[in-house]
Amino acid sequence: MLTADDHQHMARALRLAARGLYTTDPNPRVGCVLVREGQVVGEGWHERAGEGHAEINALRQAGERAAGATAYVTLEPCCHHGRTPPCSQALIAAGVMRVVAAMQDPNPRVAGNGLAELQAAGVATDSGLLAAEAEQLNPGFVMRMQHGRPWVRCKLAMSLDGRTAMQNGESRWITGEAARRDVHHLRARSSAIMTGIGTVLADDPSLTVRLEEGGDAVPFLQPLRVVIDSRLRIPPTAKLLDMPGETLILTGSTDANREAMLARPGVSVDTLPLNAAGRLDLRAVLRYLGGTGINEVHVEAGSILCGALLADRLIDELVIYMAPHLMGDAARGLFVLPGLQHMAQRIDLSIQDVRAVGRDLRIRARLADQPGGP
Repeated sequence: MLTADDHQHMARALRLAARGLYTTDPNPRVGCVLVREGQVVGEGWHERAGEGHAEINALRQAGERAAGATAYVTLEPCCHHGRTPPCSQALIAAGVMRVVAAMQDPNPRVAGNGLAELQAAGVATDSGLLAAEAEQLNPGFVMRMQHGRPWVRCKLAMSLDGRTAMQNGESRWITGEAARRDVHHLRARSSAIMTGIGTVLADDPSLTVRLEEGGDAVPFLQPLRVVIDSRLRIPPTAKLLDMPGETLILTGSTDANREAMLARPGVSVDTLPLNAAGRLDLRAVLRYLGGTGINEVHVEAGSILCGALLADRLIDELVIYMAPHLMGDAARGLFVLPGLQHMAQRIDLSIQDVRAVGRDLRIRARLADQPGGP
């Protein structure tokens, strides 16, 4: 039977896992606490892909005190060789007597086998403790392992009357500085920032994380920038092509001359099939990104791409910043959603969270009838 102490130690492991929020990609965020005779003897979390997993870091801290301990780990210990050896074997070798996992690993290469391997070696196991909280730390990893595509988070900024830009396209700045800082944390936790060619042509964005200074400074990896550009219209002078990190342009064009004009370090162009409307199939785009190890996609785009993702039910989470001002009925809206003519066709949302961020409100929502997820 799981005890109050078990809950306390797993909660600590989850807090440790969150320290890797910006740096573990494409691996999951995982924390581990080793407890022997009621005393914590080792702690660790996965800090960066290719480096020690949470269990290994906790075992290293515990040393010989790991023998006879209970390991609280937020994800089932791996049992296969990747960039690092299996954590299940390390726990067995260290003499750990019990392992409590928050959730089973959705990776088919593990999927219960890690716990089974521990049990076969005589290690007692439990799983499911604070599982929902563990899934919330890794929505993209779970989505990619279970469905082959990333978790899609769509960020939008709007006025109180639901407008995202003036009629002439002017949109800086709808929200205040605190909300804009908050967005950089969302960018930093993402594997990729995706936009459409319309936004690139209109705004020439950088699409980088800028959290290097002040109270917001955190270690992070610069996410991949993804541009949806069916006809390869992106100009060679686009700012995001020369920003730190890498840029991927997804297109249906086979124009070798235009592709050659974009050639430079850190920029790649990949061609995907176009649909009957002459646009990239967004489901195919997400499957492609999932196949490259992308866990979380952060969308910052205009009403056309956001509307297309919403119409295809490919948005898993909406993050909407609402500013306390009015922009008028001639200003631009959040989504282009042709075909909605009757109240019965409304797209219902389920509000998950509302909170103040500076002078603005941040609303997190999901599609109301979307199957439950992390």
